[in-house]
Amino acid sequence: MAAAVEVDLPPDRPVAVVRAVMVIAGSASARSAGVRRGLRRREAQARCPLLHVAAADDARDARVFEPVAAAVAELIPLIEVLRPGLVVIPARGAVRFFGTEAAAAERLVDAVSAVGMESQVGTADEVFTAACAARRGVVVPSGGSAEFLARLPVAELGVEPSLGGGDRTELLDLLHRLGLRTVGDFAALAATDVATRFGIDAIAAHRQARAVEDRPPSTRALPPGLEVVHHPDPPIDRVDAAAFAGRALAAELHGRLAAAGVACMRLQVSAATANGEVHTRTWRCAEPLTLEGTADRIRWQLDGWITGGRSRKGGTAAPPGPTAPVTLLRLEPVEVVDAGGLQAGIWGGEGDDGARFRRALVRVQGLLGGEAVRVGVRSGGRGPAEQITWVPLGDEPVPERDPAAPRPGRLPQPAPTVLCTGVTVDVTDARGAPVRVTDRGVFTAEPTHLAWDGREWGLSWWAGPWLVDERWWEPGAGPAARAQVLLEPTGRHPTQLAQVRALLLRYAADRWEVEGVYE
Repeated sequence: MAAAVEVDLPPDRPVAVVRAVMVIAGSASARSAGVRRGLRRREAQARCPLLHVAAADDARDARVFEPVAAAVAELIPLIEVLRPGLVVIPARGAVRFFGTEAAAAERLVDAVSAVGMESQVGTADEVFTAACAARRGVVVPSGGSAEFLARLPVAELGVEPSLGGGDRTELLDLLHRLGLRTVGDFAALAATDVATRFGIDAIAAHRQARAVEDRPPSTRALPPGLEVVHHPDPPIDRVDAAAFAGRALAAELHGRLAAAGVACMRLQVSAATANGEVHTRTWRCAEPLTLEGTADRIRWQLDGWITGGRSRKGGTAAPPGPTAPVTLLRLEPVEVVDAGGLQAGIWGGEGDDGARFRRALVRVQGLLGGEAVRVGVRSGGRGPAEQITWVPLGDEPVPERDPAAPRPGRLPQPAPTVLCTGVTVDVTDARGAPVRVTDRGVFTAEPTHLAWDGREWGLSWWAGPWLVDERWWEPGAGPAARAQVLLEPTGRHPTQLAQVRALLLRYAADRWEVEGVYE
């Protein structure tokens, strides 16, 4: 729905959202045409030629979802946002006010319809079961969660990563190959068998399949000094400035959480303007918030609020946004757990040197500006440098080119571990004559030696050349090619191979350059 609103599509136009060329969501008209989650983009377009394909964009989803969250919060204030598109509400107070769960659900659907969006509501004893019920728009009676879940396909355990577990594709594929077709089949397994046969994620999925009660809110008192307040100077009136301030604020919050030895499970984000307007949201997480997760939620919330006053495409009204710049940002942990009970992954976690290194990058970014620190994102291309898109730290890791798209002439594996720029070398044959690449893509002579920075190596092995058939229309463009070479020491320099053994070379404009180093 957010993708359709963004480009002002009619309601009956089939729409699919893809992430890494895989369909992750589809409209009702797209599903009726055979588009399903997990399909590749090309197959989805083949099934539905009129399909509008949009890339996944969390910022867009949060921006379009903010009017929905505001409408729900105006009707029932105690809401917690799990992600853009999904909120959880304690039903007890709503039932006392509206009479029944069905009546409360009907009022919620009407409130969301008033801002031009569609919604579905479900109720159950547990959050996971309620989310499954909301996808079907049903009310699960108290005590009937296990019976309701038992009839659902086992793939239902992986449709909502925000409720814990992350990507369960491999687990669900394994369960299907084992003959477990429904959630009830998986729930019937003994908990000890699941724990010994599968991983930690399977234990959490098994608890959800058995409708085990969710983790209750922590009753422990919060350590003092966790709240973080920031008064931006100058006040914030742009989304990019709000996102940059939110990253710095998230780094400060997680520094205090680490010092107190706790991790945040529920976070309240508040923003206030010079005119006294206050915008507050409580974010609920199935797993402890990371620094990046906190920064994302701040950016989503402020993006939706700051742009909320502008009318959305299609003529639908949106709740008013701020009438003045933001002069205060506050992060307040609502629920924390002991960080000592959290186990980091085998490759490190939030409390290791990698997290401290990332916090240092955020500080450097605060000193030098948002564009000064960039991180690489896997992208599509022929050469190794072309397969990386550099984005500012904290921004959405969106590649410039599809990494899964076919690329004729792509460099074969393995890829070099170190990339180089501007390193010119001389490649010669046995007589000392320069080796070139012809228009037909062959060497003018067999390469035997390589000179680099006044040092010389012999070549014991080479592969290529592979022509780089691109941008041939540019004036003065000649043959370009890549080759891999294996170095060996010569009598003149017998100890020059301490670190370098193999190189990736690129030939263009009648000269050779080192494009990468294999270690």
